Amino acid sequence: MAPDRIRVGIDVGGTFTDAVAIDSTTLELVAQVKVPTSHHHPDGVAHGIVEALNRLLKDVGRTPEDVAFLAHGTTQATNALLEGDVAPVGLIGIGSGPGAVPTRRLAGLANLELAQGKRLPLHYAHVPDPGDTAAVHAAIEEVTKAGAEVLVASEPFSVDLPDGEEAVLEAARPYGLPMTAAHEIASLYGLRKRTRTAVVNAAIMPKMLATADLVDRSIRKAGVRAPLMVMRCDGGVMSLTEMRRRPLLTVLSGPAAGVAGALMQERVSEGVFLETGGTSTDISVIRRGKVTVRHATILGRSSYLSALDIRTVGVGGGSMVRLAGGRVHAVGPRSAHIAGLPYACYAAPEDLRDATLATVNPLPGDPGDYVVLDAAGGRFAITMTCAANALGRVPRGDFAAGDPTVAVAALTPLARALGTDVEGAATRVLDAGVRQVRDVVDALIGDYRLDRDATVLVGGGGGAAAVTPQLAAATGLEGRIAAHNEVISPIGVALALVREQVERIIPGATQEQILGVRAEAETAVVAQGATPDAVEVEVTVDPQTNTVRAVATGATELRTQDRAHRTDDGERLVAAAASLKTDPSAVDVLAATPAHTVYGTTLRRRFRKPRRPVRVLDADGVVRLHAADAQVASTTVGAAPELLTRLIHESTSYGDGGVRAPALRLLLGSRIADLSGVLEAGPLLALARSELGSRAADEPVIAVLEPRS
Repeated sequence: MAPDRIRVGIDVGGTFTDAVAIDSTTLELVAQVKVPTSHHHPDGVAHGIVEALNRLLKDVGRTPEDVAFLAHGTTQATNALLEGDVAPVGLIGIGSGPGAVPTRRLAGLANLELAQGKRLPLHYAHVPDPGDTAAVHAAIEEVTKAGAEVLVASEPFSVDLPDGEEAVLEAARPYGLPMTAAHEIASLYGLRKRTRTAVVNAAIMPKMLATADLVDRSIRKAGVRAPLMVMRCDGGVMSLTEMRRRPLLTVLSGPAAGVAGALMQERVSEGVFLETGGTSTDISVIRRGKVTVRHATILGRSSYLSALDIRTVGVGGGSMVRLAGGRVHAVGPRSAHIAGLPYACYAAPEDLRDATLATVNPLPGDPGDYVVLDAAGGRFAITMTCAANALGRVPRGDFAAGDPTVAVAALTPLARALGTDVEGAATRVLDAGVRQVRDVVDALIGDYRLDRDATVLVGGGGGAAAVTPQLAAATGLEGRIAAHNEVISPIGVALALVREQVERIIPGATQEQILGVRAEAETAVVAQGATPDAVEVEVTVDPQTNTVRAVATGATELRTQDRAHRTDDGERLVAAAASLKTDPSAVDVLAATPAHTVYGTTLRRRFRKPRRPVRVLDADGVVRLHAADAQVASTTVGAAPELLTRLIHESTSYGDGGVRAPALRLLLGSRIADLSGVLEAGPLLALARSELGSRAADEPVIAVLEPRS
């Protein structure tokens, strides 16, 4: 029997390039490798990507033809902006009369600061009439003589009337420069913000195009025929063609890969993901089985780039302990890595002989209260990881695991200084470090209104054991370290879905316009290789901003997991009861399909209506959806439109905030169609009909409705 094909995920970091091979059928990790990132090779990072790929294939005994999916994430775009390593941009503004005034002001984008002492190299020229080819050529020659290597065309209201920008690009084609129109990068109103987003995208375009071509050629030369995908900053992947058009989508994609790993591998429905490295922890939210996204701040200014909402705290596994007034008052932000000191818990036992405690400033300008050990083997840092190992918090075989007896020896001098035992000293260290992380986690739980009863803390990254277990203990939330946490980012790259987001400003959007935006997003992911039958689209209509947003996701192949174990009815009941925080005897099975089972209980409250929380579990016993108070109805595809019409109208609320239809989710086959972003009954029913349209009339469907207050 031929072995299953593999999915390959490669994460290109600043120091190392990590790669994993995932079995396409079981989605289990089968191999992982780490190679130095090849910044200085003639082929750049492409060399390290191919080296990692070849080592993976050798380790698992496969050929390039066995690769079903290949994707990589890179920090190159982020680093280019941070270091100011960008191409000069030629901005062609369009407009005449009074309409030209805001466009001419775009020349001020040249004041955008990239890095200290470096500003965005931008050259501006103006064209009153985009149909005047001679004037367009003169403007292009003006900016290219000034040094522009890439072009952007921008005109007010181009999201509605893109003809002017398109005419400029057509006239510029003979010059052979990379170019883009502002409306192609962002389709929302706001001339300055839209143009700023397009200009930053253009500034990194030449470097990213060169890298994309090198990687593509190298992968093809290696014999891989699977389409090459690239990690986006919103937790999905895109085709290489799309990356060439919008390289800005790769900015901030490093942390996004880890969240994608938590979502796809750990199958978190409601939780906080903490990716802990040596120096910092990136914190993000998964809500209702989806990543949380917002418009990112780039170069100190807001943009129309939709990226994961990630908050970073300067506490990691290598963060050093700080001592003042006889107490551990802080941990970090200086880490052992940056200070150039080894972790005490990884020392040989004899190297810690005669250890004495001292406080130092690790680097010039640092406070002088950082704790070190001066011992027979030299100077060592006491870190969060040292404390976690001393408490036995680091699982055996974990990337950060050390000898617990050595870790205890490392903490002993600190314990004496604190007047406590090693356990007490280690706990104080972890408490001090986790304090900063907890503040951010609490804020995120509040911002996104997570259900604390269902929220799970998931730790990833090599330093996960130093933060997540202690945070779980401090907050009372369930916590766990992700499987293969040290390579959670490349796992996320390998498992990520093709993703596309379409946003439009449509005042008083009709059902047809909403369905049109939905269709545009769906078509975009299919064009990038997603299997049509596997595409899911989430639509949100914001009546306050008149924004219609559709997010489509889909797999590049139908992935059927043939796992040896599926949970039985009893195991799923116990899991549902645990999530509902009640006894299994108080839990009812409300509905079921071959793919999902819906459980619920009733919480009775004095002088108030009972609350009926609901959990939806899949065949693996994973909670895929939770609702704090919901109505559940079973029907068939054929009968669903009439039933949904009645239920939606019965559950629609009317008040000072306007008319609000219930949050609706449909369980269809193996999918959960989330329609909760639509507040009006008419468009909601239209979207529901579009989800049901291609299915057999007798197919079962379950509706989960949450009334809105």
